Amino acid sequence: MKLVEYPSGRSTSSTVFVGKNRFGNWVVREQNGIFGGLFASRAQALKYALCENGQHPEAILEVSREIELVFPQHEARS
Repeated sequence: MKLVEYPSGRSTSSTVFVGKNRFGNWVVREQNGIFGGLFASRAQALKYALCENGQHPEAILEVSREIELVFPQHEARS
């Protein structure tokens, strides 16, 4: 699979980042925190990213810097 950036006429799907965390695990993180996960291999991470983003390989970006899986904090309702 070739990972490429969107052209300027971007589709409606969001960007999904794939890379390694500081422990060497593969991380998938959707730009808005909608989905993500930790994986043992690059192949597993890419397969998950492709499945979760609706089969849009052009929306998957592999990053060379460390990334972490962070979930947004939601405030508790009273």
